Amino acid sequence: MLHFTNFRKKFGENIIVDIPSFQLRDGVYWLKGENGSGKTTLLKAIAGLIPFSGTISVNDIDIKRRREDYKSIVNYAEAEPIYPGFLRGSDLVRFYSETKKGTREQVQALSDVLGIGSYVDNMIGTYSSGMAKKLSLALAFIGNPKLILLDEPMITLDSKSLASLQELIAEHSRKGVSFLVTSHQELNVPGITMSALQLANKTILQV
Repeated sequence: MLHFTNFRKKFGENIIVDIPSFQLRDGVYWLKGENGSGKTTLLKAIAGLIPFSGTISVNDIDIKRRREDYKSIVNYAEAEPIYPGFLRGSDLVRFYSETKKGTREQVQALSDVLGIGSYVDNMIGTYSSGMAKKLSLALAFIGNPKLILLDEPMITLDSKSLASLQELIAEHSRKGVSFLVTSHQELNVPGITMSALQLANKTILQV
């Protein structure tokens, strides 16, 4: 599913993550690591948001050779989403639906499950951190992703929203969607076995 070859991410001369070769099969993975170990940097690289050397592919689609195809199957929700305050949540939902080929029925279902319908038409500048977080999670499930990257998805979520997120992960996992999740807290998804990964010494170890 997810394959790294000669992957390296540097800031200046400082190597943040260095993965000569690593491959993950389909599944749900919990990526652990201390603060500053490079978890967020790694997810952003996989999502195609920052440059890196080497290659990353998902389902044999190389991000550098087939970027549009790659981006259509890899979705990402960041830990602390920041969106332009002058936009409405519905503007982003519409944009993601168009670019990710999401359906109206899918968007409505996500809106209902995560409870964003009551405020999605409001300006994002009026959102609390929890509201923005739920919007980012809804966006991460739009379309037909094969891999969803969730960076600290439980931050600012209430217990009801957390249960809804767990349901979404379980439902999509059963449909063949893979997940790579970073979290300081264990995310228990009913009926789904999460495999643990450790990001240490600038590389990934399967544990």
